[in-house]
Amino acid sequence: MNWLGIDLRWAYGDLLLSLSRQTRCVQRAYDVLHDALLRFALAQHQQPIAQPDAYLRRVARSVLVDHFRKENRYGPLPDDDLDVLDTIGDACMPSPEHLLDLQRRLQALQRILDCLPPRCREVFWLARIEGCGQREIAEQLGISLNMVERHMMRALLDLRAARELLQP
Repeated sequence: MNWLGIDLRWAYGDLLLSLSRQTRCVQRAYDVLHDALLRFALAQHQQPIAQPDAYLRRVARSVLVDHFRKENRYGPLPDDDLDVLDTIGDACMPSPEHLLDLQRRLQALQRILDCLPPRCREVFWLARIEGCGQREIAEQLGISLNMVERHMMRALLDLRAARELLQP
């Protein structure tokens, strides 16, 4: 059974098995495979692909990396640190001190971001908060990929300088 030159038995057999080993979750492997199939279908190629299965494997690897990057952006709250968490019944709540510390850090970050030029701040927000890729940001804002990189570099350098000033 072929679809756009891809052997679907292979994709839902060998490739899915490989992805599920890498993700350690069958449902996530299905998500990665489906995202890869969508990217494959939406890609516009000048010439027919000589080895569509190999190309799909490469696309799936890229999608998998994107999924891991998104997953690593968020970390779990520490569950065994009693200074940070107060347990109320079955619910775990951050301690007031921890919340105050987070609030102060977020306010400091907001002040730093407010000092950035508007386009630079917008690029940083789209990349780090919304999780958009550089090409997507360039298309969305109507600027070149080089300008997206420059805006990100400026934002990151300003954040690093501010962190060095604030650290004891």
